[in-house]
Amino acid sequence: MRRAGLLRSGLLLMCVLPLAAVRAGDIPEFALSVKAHQFEPAELVIPAATKVKLIIHNLDAAPEEFESYELKREKVIPGQSSGLLFIGPLAPGTYPFFGDFNPETARGHLLVK
Repeated sequence: MRRAGLLRSGLLLMCVLPLAAVRAGDIPEFALSVKAHQFEPAELVIPAATKVKLIIHNLDAAPEEFESYELKREKVIPGQSSGLLFIGPLAPGTYPFFGDFNPETARGHLLVK
């Protein structure tokens, strides 16, 4: 009886794991750049109720920190490099973010629809 239970568990894992791998590859990607201490675009529209991959390209020589209290995310992106954040799924709304090293100029928001 125990062997039958293990066999069923193994079959279940064999069915679920490929679905998880397919789903991980289906995460939509969105790009955000830092240039001249400003985020481009300043408004990034992403889908509601969907986990997204946010790729942040810092085109400046100096580092910048992507920070958002509403998203509960912060990440330092060294100059001339890129960083990756996974965000969501989120409810519709506006979620501001800023560059912690240049908060006066590096501002933007995610518009979730």
